[in-house]
Amino acid sequence: MDASDGSGTLTSLGNRHLQFLKHLLEETSYGEATGRRLAAIIADTATQTGWFVFDSGDRDRPLSYLYAALRAAKASHDVRLGAGALSYIAIHGYSTGAPHHAVAAAQQARDKIKKFGTPALEAMLLTRQARGHAKLGERQAALAALGRAAELCAQGRSDHDPHWLYWINEGEIHGQTGSCHLDLGDPRNAVASFTKAREALNPTDHRTRGLFLSRAATAHIEQGDLEAGCATAHEVLDLAEKLQSARLNSHVTSMIQQLHPVTHNPYAQDVLERYAALTATGS
Repeated sequence: MDASDGSGTLTSLGNRHLQFLKHLLEETSYGEATGRRLAAIIADTATQTGWFVFDSGDRDRPLSYLYAALRAAKASHDVRLGAGALSYIAIHGYSTGAPHHAVAAAQQARDKIKKFGTPALEAMLLTRQARGHAKLGERQAALAALGRAAELCAQGRSDHDPHWLYWINEGEIHGQTGSCHLDLGDPRNAVASFTKAREALNPTDHRTRGLFLSRAATAHIEQGDLEAGCATAHEVLDLAEKLQSARLNSHVTSMIQQLHPVTHNPYAQDVLERYAALTATGS
């Protein structure tokens, strides 16, 4: 639901689930094995809900959920769940002006899982680490992390990769590579990577597609290719109309701001007029 439609009302659903799990934890009796299973479910749910809160536009509260998820993951004895929580802490870091936190969180998570033989999980963590390096302007470190992520992704999933990690694929690697190139001031290579991502993404992951396309539009515009940038921007608006994601809306706003200096261009005018109409109707 989150990947296809955005976080929308999922935050309240996640919170209700957590309250139910808290009741089970505090009011029922169970043995050690069941307690660990319950802690694992709490860790997974707290991580998901923290992400829902963040995608809904709240930058302050997600960390409380994610730190709770880390504690629950420790109680579950499943370090992969802890790595999952750290991966979202990394996203929070590079999205809120603390990219060094993103690098540290991703590296810590990779240290936790290095003996488990989980190529898909490590590939995902490397993309988070790369985004932090790119935000810091560390080109060589970012590209090295992305290269290793691509190698691991190509190996395929192992039996030890967690079931909840369903979205890591070649399209995700290309999209994160494009995002890093954009942050590093290289729109030409960003466009090339986003083009590859478009072809390889899961077709039902609408929000991820919208995020990558919004960045692709920005890369086209920074290259001076307004026709391609505006055509891509219309695709982004098509998706944004259907999704409930404050994070995507923020990307749309940034994309639109890139067009303000070129309002005389007819392609830009079409996008700006459409955006103004959507904003006026509350879409």
